[in-house]
Amino acid sequence: MTSRVGSSSSPGSTLRINDRDYPWPTKPLVVVCLDGSPFEYLRHAIASGVTPYLESLVARGFVRMADAAMPTFTNPNNLSIVTGVPPARHGISGNFFLDRETGLAVMMNDASFLRAETIPAAFSQAGARVVVMTAKDKLRNLLGAGLRGMCLSAEQEGQPVYSALLSEHVLQRGVELMRSMAPDLMYLSTSDYVQHTHAPDSPEANRYYGVIDGHLAALDRLGAKLVITADHGMQAKADAQGRPRVVYVQTLLDDWCGRDATQVILPITDPYVAHHGSLGSFATAYVANASDAAAIGEQLTAVPGVEMVLTREHACRQFELPADRIGDLVICADRHTVLGTRPADHDLSVLRAPLRSHGGLAEREVPLLFNQPPPDGESAGRLRNYDAFWIGLNGSWPLTA
Repeated sequence: MTSRVGSSSSPGSTLRINDRDYPWPTKPLVVVCLDGSPFEYLRHAIASGVTPYLESLVARGFVRMADAAMPTFTNPNNLSIVTGVPPARHGISGNFFLDRETGLAVMMNDASFLRAETIPAAFSQAGARVVVMTAKDKLRNLLGAGLRGMCLSAEQEGQPVYSALLSEHVLQRGVELMRSMAPDLMYLSTSDYVQHTHAPDSPEANRYYGVIDGHLAALDRLGAKLVITADHGMQAKADAQGRPRVVYVQTLLDDWCGRDATQVILPITDPYVAHHGSLGSFATAYVANASDAAAIGEQLTAVPGVEMVLTREHACRQFELPADRIGDLVICADRHTVLGTRPADHDLSVLRAPLRSHGGLAEREVPLLFNQPPPDGESAGRLRNYDAFWIGLNGSWPLTA
């Protein structure tokens, strides 16, 4: 629940949301999540000369590096950004988890799965003018939970999902809405179609960031305070011949333990399979006999392409995950590799380019950019992408990072 410090529902008040204090914005704050955007994309776009606005922020030192939440997927990180807390607190650990009682994989796109209040919702309920705009419709219900304001998706407004236009529309509409209604808070979240399809420094990627750059500059000219971050990075996951480097975890566990002894869940799985073919660098495995989990984990650790295997207890502690929405094991692939279930479960013909994906530790570092000087000094610890609203509203580094 939200509590208020100072005068209620008015400028000058402070809202306490998920045990963090957020002052009322003194000017419109826009937090932008550039989906799938490690700093490498920005660096190449700046070098190509197509992003003068972003170049000006970097040249002035208005940038820091931060960690995304684990797993480095879209839904957990967008919800971390808008709640200011990790998945252990808000409950969204991916797109799917296994309901142990029914044995069914459950999709977590509905707001009923969210366990923490969002910052935009809390401010809207206190009387602030709030706008949330996302690219894909899969996020709209989660991001709009409890919101007394405008929550839209570019997909809902008819933009093509498999196109840069989906994300460009988000920023364009953000500029239009800032001009027409000057909301107190705005959250804009794009799609990673471009990053799944095109490498950094490709003409297509540079063109895309050039368009985004123009919209960010327009928001700045309209008087918005900007904090720009990303939900995760992106890495090439194919070999020199363009074939995906995949470890099929369910096939391995079937061979080792028997067909019905385990179930692997791939939390990246969503309706947009042409992005990634449901192949990411993070998986979770449920084991019928939980006492076997540690031994199975040791076997998996020895598989080429696997970077790390943790038991549920260790994964929850290290990655701040909700224990009831992950399996007995958490598996992370290395920067070049993705995890699948069985080959027959993945139609790789839907991929539009050699596989680029995310989900693991290699995709964790993301940028934080500001359109005014960042706080003085250094932060108390490693920054997180979900510190974006804190920094934007408090004008200081978080007390504990």
